[in-house]
Amino acid sequence: MLKMNSDFRRHQPPAFNVPWIILTLVGVMLGIHAIRDFILSDQEDLWLLIHAAFIPARLTYVLHPATMMDMLASGVGVGGDGVDADMMRYFLGNGSWKPWTVLTYAFIHGDWMHVGVNSLWLVAFGSPVARRFGPLRFLIFFCVTALAGIALHYIVHAYDVAPVIGASASVSGAMGAALRFVFQPALPDYVLPFESSTSSLVHRGKALGLKAVFTDRRTLTFMLLWFGINFIFGIAAAPLGITNASIAWEAHMGGFIAGLTLFSIFDPVRN
Repeated sequence: MLKMNSDFRRHQPPAFNVPWIILTLVGVMLGIHAIRDFILSDQEDLWLLIHAAFIPARLTYVLHPATMMDMLASGVGVGGDGVDADMMRYFLGNGSWKPWTVLTYAFIHGDWMHVGVNSLWLVAFGSPVARRFGPLRFLIFFCVTALAGIALHYIVHAYDVAPVIGASASVSGAMGAALRFVFQPALPDYVLPFESSTSSLVHRGKALGLKAVFTDRRTLTFMLLWFGINFIFGIAAAPLGITNASIAWEAHMGGFIAGLTLFSIFDPVRN
């Protein structure tokens, strides 16, 4: 009897079973924000923001320098946020767009609430995706969805000098990817090569095809609610006083769409 109970417990999933790649990403994000908050001076923190946040106008300055020079010469701000020419010059710097910022922006956050919410959502939605993809695939996926999110944001805000920060695009990407398989029947005894245990809370069965996602009532309802909430919150959060910063909801949508549509490229489970 004791032997049976021991075997049963050994095959049960642990109460706290977050993949190490998720814990690492969360640790990096929390660590960076702690350094900014407790160690760096205001000037040092501003330097970090300028060199690690994504600023759309810097890329536009490289692609369309004449247009940006005309704006600077006219003294007209961009982005609809009352940004004046002096602020534009400050953030544009020497005109270099700092290509690494298309990824580094995802690891910087505005405040503890921002990094905390993103960390919690990454644990919730990133964990099942990371278990299914494996750590390396998930890390690449995290970067790809961050790129997709900032790309859509740039398309809409090409002349904006407001720094874009936060992992929300990648978190949204994990939500989109999870949507492809979390509603499917579970196969708890299916083990991927990188797993050492047969017990898993993650569905390992056949993923929904992209066409099926748009016809399944559950996934369609989730998507409509998700897009609606993001759109409303994105345009109303600042006016309602929920946050002092603008919400880059376009980046959220870009990440979600990438996670949803590129899922099959990263999925090691062959149906």
